[in-house]
Amino acid sequence: MSAGCCAICWQIERQLKKKQKERASLRQPPAAGRGPGPGGVATGRGRGYPRARPSRRVGGARRGALARARGGPRYADKMAAAAVDSAMEVVPALAEEAAPEAAGLSCLVNLPGEVLEYILCSGSLTAADIGRVSSTCRRLRELCQSSGKVWKEQFRVRWPSLMKHYSPTDYVNWLEEYKVRQKAGLEARKIVASFSKRFFSEHVPCNGFSDIENLEGPEIFFEDELVCILNMEGRKALTWKYYAKKILYYLRQQKILNNLKAFLQQPDDYESYLEGAVYIDQYCNPLSDISLKDIQAQIDSIVELVCKTLRGINSRHPSLAFKAGESSMIMEIELQSQVLDAMNYVLYDQLKFKGNRMDYYNALNLYMHQVLIRRTGIPISMSLLYLTIARQLGVPLEPVNFPSHFLLRWCQGAEGASLDIFDYIYIDAFGKGKQLTVKECEYLIGQHVTAALYGVVNVKKVLQRMVGNLLSLGKREGIDQSYQLLRDSLDLYLAMYPDQVQLLLLQARLYFHLGIWPEKVLDILQHIQTLDPGQHGAVGYLVQHTLEHIERKKEEVGVEVKLRSHEKHRDVCYSIGLIMKHKRYGYNCVIYGWDPTCMMGHEWIRNMNVHSLPHGHHQPFYNVLVEDGSCRYAAQACGKQATHFPNCLSLEEFMCCGDHKNLEYNVEPQEISHPDVGRYFSEFTGTHYIPNAELEIRYPEDLESVYETVQNIYSAKKEDVE
Repeated sequence: MSAGCCAICWQIERQLKKKQKERASLRQPPAAGRGPGPGGVATGRGRGYPRARPSRRVGGARRGALARARGGPRYADKMAAAAVDSAMEVVPALAEEAAPEAAGLSCLVNLPGEVLEYILCSGSLTAADIGRVSSTCRRLRELCQSSGKVWKEQFRVRWPSLMKHYSPTDYVNWLEEYKVRQKAGLEARKIVASFSKRFFSEHVPCNGFSDIENLEGPEIFFEDELVCILNMEGRKALTWKYYAKKILYYLRQQKILNNLKAFLQQPDDYESYLEGAVYIDQYCNPLSDISLKDIQAQIDSIVELVCKTLRGINSRHPSLAFKAGESSMIMEIELQSQVLDAMNYVLYDQLKFKGNRMDYYNALNLYMHQVLIRRTGIPISMSLLYLTIARQLGVPLEPVNFPSHFLLRWCQGAEGASLDIFDYIYIDAFGKGKQLTVKECEYLIGQHVTAALYGVVNVKKVLQRMVGNLLSLGKREGIDQSYQLLRDSLDLYLAMYPDQVQLLLLQARLYFHLGIWPEKVLDILQHIQTLDPGQHGAVGYLVQHTLEHIERKKEEVGVEVKLRSHEKHRDVCYSIGLIMKHKRYGYNCVIYGWDPTCMMGHEWIRNMNVHSLPHGHHQPFYNVLVEDGSCRYAAQACGKQATHFPNCLSLEEFMCCGDHKNLEYNVEPQEISHPDVGRYFSEFTGTHYIPNAELEIRYPEDLESVYETVQNIYSAKKEDVE
């Protein structure tokens, strides 16, 4: 037998011994030579050979009945475990009487099939081990067949999150699935590793994801590998995590956007308001595990509570007879009123849902999964939750796109009659389900409105209102942010209304402002010009400057390398990767770049009042990532850097070396929670960040300087403590 198979047999024997010891510790040892041994098998007095119990001759049906009586499906597992223990008593004896190789193989293949399968699925063998085992003999090859339990267990242990995509009744070639998933993982890691080199100096362009879209194999395998990278423990592989996150973000958003577009093609009478709201939630939070199934399950649990309360009001209420996933509308107003009373009690009194008046302008108020978690929202999200529950219980509420405050309406008129706005009661889900008249609705918003604004709206109009709210919130983001919410909401709005000229123009200006995707900017501008030639002035300005931007990118040659040892850099005090604190504004940050003098334009220098600083713009400036998510350009505003720090210096004296005015070392460094940290750094050591390969090329001498600085800071701190 091969050395590899001997090693596997030895692993199996060791695993069996371990299981035997675990079971032996949970029971009292039997009297010597008498009584049941492991798993109820009687043992002999001599060398521990198993002795079978006297068996009765019973038919197959009789044996099945006995198995079910002893525990049903679990009985086979218990007997396999017992057989494992018994087999362990045989292995040492066989090993004493025969050569190790022959003993290992013979004891293995002579075990019952259930025991062998139990051993091979125990988790102690790798896929390579299973491959070697299956090549030793016919019996083991049959046990390790590609569609069998052994390879299924290998797949499950390696990638447990993927098992939800397989049906228990489907035939699956698990060995082939294992190979395809393994190949997809290698391809994913190869692409992620290439992104830093390809896109370090710019945002990933629109066509940067083309390699991913053209990959062979199931997309879920590729996404699963990206999730595995994101879930890597520790503070390492930050660059890999950064690009894996970007790729996963893009892939999931594209999938969700396609699903939303298909959803919008449904006929107008398709009234799944919750499904549309979940698509918006998923698109804005693509890295979160959000599904319509999970959200519906949470709502179903609320419905159950409402039914419990409703049963106390009217034990014969027809809504109580509805099965899960099935409902019909109740026509009697009194029965509908009972449902709404029960809903108000459960939602607002029992579960404490409420309108978020304290933090109204928070995007979380519009995400349905967050509304359920935080039990708060704004009028439109609270109304959609209220509407969904009411319809499941047979109350035909309808959405009303009321200005400034989304409402629901409840018909009080007879079916088939000619109705006007006064035949409805209007429900304010934001205001704890309060029922309003037309006059009270106008009082709610402080103005008189026309009858048309009390009308019902379809799913697309409801989603338009939700996305419009997100769009307004996105415009509130600070100028230093990535405008991700604004970008996402623009994508969603234009998916519903692709020819909105003003929003297209806003999208083009946003991309131009962020300096990303210039080719896409030109495509958008061309589309605007086609839709509305009157926008020629704004379009022409953006086209001109976008083309200039593209030309400048083409003129860039090579990578600018900055050496600290160069004479013109002698005044630079700090190095990339250091955790700093701004003395005036108090924020923590990490340096990811520096210039010997201010490299910004005259307008920026004037607006930021740089001339009022000591040395003005003729001093080093630092690119820093700030803990609040912003990127800043901070002046050094200090004298020459001290070149020698005697050991006798205290920490305070060391920190005051030079005339530090703006930035200072952070003596208690912490990770900087900035989304772009991984773009520049590969690891956080606890005291500083280590630059990734691309950043180190640009600042090749900084890492050594960082080590010296950190050594001086923390050795001085340690001496002061002592």
